[in-house]
Amino acid sequence: MGIGKLIEEVAGAVAAEDAVDAVDPNAGILTKAAAAVAGFEGVNKLTDVLKEKEEQPAADNSGDQNG
Repeated sequence: MGIGKLIEEVAGAVAAEDAVDAVDPNAGILTKAAAAVAGFEGVNKLTDVLKEKEEQPAADNSGDQNG
């Protein structure tokens, strides 16, 4: 695991916890922990989807573009 990946995951967890605080300032520790895990996993899934999109060849650009 690279440092960049770790930073992304931590940022996702922190952002999710901050979102819980914004919605419910009196949220308990379990709610905040669940949000942090969801943010952590969400960043992983989003990164995987973006990598798949980059690896797929552009099907729209394979046709004749001369008109």
